[in-house]
Amino acid sequence: MPTWLIAVLTTLLCILVLVPIAYIFLASLNSDIGVARGEFWPSEFSLESYTKIWGSVGLGKGIINSLIVSGSVAVVSAIIAIGTAYVLVRFSFVGRLTMLRGLLGLQSIPGTLMLLPVFVLFASIGSWVGITIIGTLWGLFIAYLTFALPFSTWVMVTYLRGLPRELEEAARIDGASNLGILFRIIVPLSWPGIVVSGIFAFLLGWNDVLFASIFTKPDTATAAIVLQTFSASQEGGAIPVYSQMMAAALVCAAPVVILYFVFQRYLVGGLTAGGVK
Repeated sequence: MPTWLIAVLTTLLCILVLVPIAYIFLASLNSDIGVARGEFWPSEFSLESYTKIWGSVGLGKGIINSLIVSGSVAVVSAIIAIGTAYVLVRFSFVGRLTMLRGLLGLQSIPGTLMLLPVFVLFASIGSWVGITIIGTLWGLFIAYLTFALPFSTWVMVTYLRGLPRELEEAARIDGASNLGILFRIIVPLSWPGIVVSGIFAFLLGWNDVLFASIFTKPDTATAAIVLQTFSASQEGGAIPVYSQMMAAALVCAAPVVILYFVFQRYLVGGLTAGGVK
């Protein structure tokens, strides 16, 4: 495409993304009444909403719960995915292709279809073992890991296929074991792919509302559920807390933005399949 057309399309895309973000930011500095009136530019700027959100519905506790669950899912799924992908890519065994096809097929199953079966399964196991699963953070962690692990493994399978086998063969000649090759060669070269799989697993848990609304209770609610609660809150019994909702949305988005900027270099390499040069 011509350069001017690319510039125009890029500008339009940026406007589509930045205008809603600008409105959310300005609304968070406005009053609830001002936002209800439809004011785009606040008549009076105030940070009051950013101080109210911590006591309205327990936003701080929700963010901590989300960080614990999503962070754990990201770390565990990335660790398991790198080992599983290494076996699937570098070794031949019966059922290997079936497992690879199964990983790809699992991505097409909608979460709404699995909600009721997973809930019944967790409730039945909890009753049989005599422990509580529903309403706990670790129960939500297991549910998220179930969906994050196949995707993370497939991402690592795709990435490891681009790594040269010559490095591993040279290590085997030097007497390295399979575990030695995995930890000394594969893992250091696969950081971009590991980061990508981990961040996508983190986002799965951070953005989820469907499973969190069923598998949590008030003291284990995640940030997404807290934001959902904000939508039903009212200021003075009549006006929805629009300004506080916008402020809470920005605060909940901050960890994801920070995560992106910290791992930006690895994300670019992992998403473009940079591999080894």
